[in-house]
Amino acid sequence: MAEEVILRFNEVTFEYLVKKPVLKDASFSVRRGAKITLMGQNGAGKSTIFSLIRGEVKPKSGQISTTNNPSIGSARQTMAREHLSLSVEDYFASAFAEKPANLRSLISKVLDAVNLEVAFEHIVGELSGGQQARLLLAYALIEDPDILLLDEPTNNLDKEGIDHLLTFLIMYDKTVIVISHDADFLNCFTEGVIYLDVFTHQTEMYVGDYYSVVEEISRRVEREIKKNAQLEKKIIDRKEKVNFFAHKGGKMRKLAQKMKEETEELVENMVDVRREDKTIRNFEIPLQEDLSGEIVRLDKVRVIQKHEPVFHEINKGLTRRTRLLATGPNGIGKSTLLRALVAGIQEGISIAPGVKVGYYSQDFSNLDFEKTAYKVLEADLMDGLGEQELRSVAAGFLLTGEVLALPVAALSEGQKGLLAFARLALMKPGLLILDEPTNHINFRHLPVIAEALNKYEGAIIMVSHMPEFVSQVKIDEELDLGKLASK
Repeated sequence: MAEEVILRFNEVTFEYLVKKPVLKDASFSVRRGAKITLMGQNGAGKSTIFSLIRGEVKPKSGQISTTNNPSIGSARQTMAREHLSLSVEDYFASAFAEKPANLRSLISKVLDAVNLEVAFEHIVGELSGGQQARLLLAYALIEDPDILLLDEPTNNLDKEGIDHLLTFLIMYDKTVIVISHDADFLNCFTEGVIYLDVFTHQTEMYVGDYYSVVEEISRRVEREIKKNAQLEKKIIDRKEKVNFFAHKGGKMRKLAQKMKEETEELVENMVDVRREDKTIRNFEIPLQEDLSGEIVRLDKVRVIQKHEPVFHEINKGLTRRTRLLATGPNGIGKSTLLRALVAGIQEGISIAPGVKVGYYSQDFSNLDFEKTAYKVLEADLMDGLGEQELRSVAAGFLLTGEVLALPVAALSEGQKGLLAFARLALMKPGLLILDEPTNHINFRHLPVIAEALNKYEGAIIMVSHMPEFVSQVKIDEELDLGKLASK
């Protein structure tokens, strides 16, 4: 049974818009019990492959087949907005066509599997991002699926949560397909990679751990570039000879025609070199003008202790170039602190009047999903900049004209993340509030983002569970909510 193919794509073509393929003759197979990474650039169509597997959309051509009608569980990237107002019990009930009599027992089992303690009556939207991430995984597990699809499962998870998830996946004896930009996490359990090329819209299968596959793809790109360089040299040489002989007449002209045909064949043999994930361009976040004095005042912060809010007195003020990292386990109140600060709804924490705030929300709730990406950026355009400058900045974040014309709701989560950073580059903020700014972002972009934050002249308050990213950002102070809770 271990070698049985459980899922197969056979020359599958899919497109949302006519003649704009997401997949083109894509073929791959997944064996029962395999742990597979689905890899590709932001916007390549990885989440679309998951939608095809779930049967939510149908291919234009080709065939998707499964063996013995396996059940499919799916942990999505973010909590659906319609689920935020539900209780935890009602949220899990929505997974079933008919509510099972032993639902509470099933919920307790899957919550234990993801190491989450939460009351059945608790409202989903009141949970932290990390708690919601665990809830999304538990939701996928509640029907004990034969194929488990995980879309960015480590987003918002603290180290304990990631370690627990890793242990679970390694021990899970069924098929798992994962989309993630967390390379270290993927390398711990992946045994194969499906690579989706954003330019050819085709897939390739590789066997091996994640890092080995990345190296193999890089070596292949180098070989393809080298082969093309050799062919290019031959083609130039042949073209020169064709031009020379073509003007000689007689037999020479016939030779020129033959060489021309051979040259055309060489051109056809040139390898279509894959254009690996592009990295965003270096960028700056300009500082709000005439900014001085204290930008943020934190006198009293709210911490969740034993599921109840407790207020702790602190004395912190942030001025220009002050970088504060808020830390603590999932559910302690980090994101709540940032949201309350942005909204100005909590006594004891405040932003100085007139300070422009650049807010990166972990769930992109501050982006208008109904507007096009262009309109979202246009609203934050700095004085004196026009459409050309806006499009130039957007292009630096790999947001093409085609992407800018789409409503935000139609963008991939990775593209929403890049859109959020493009906003910050256009708006001249005096304060950056960054809630998990690495969520959904390709790891290739992270050094560029860290460099931009280090050059930024304003104040920064950040929450991040990615140590390798935090280590690249110059942090001045840490606010450990976990330590406050233990006092």
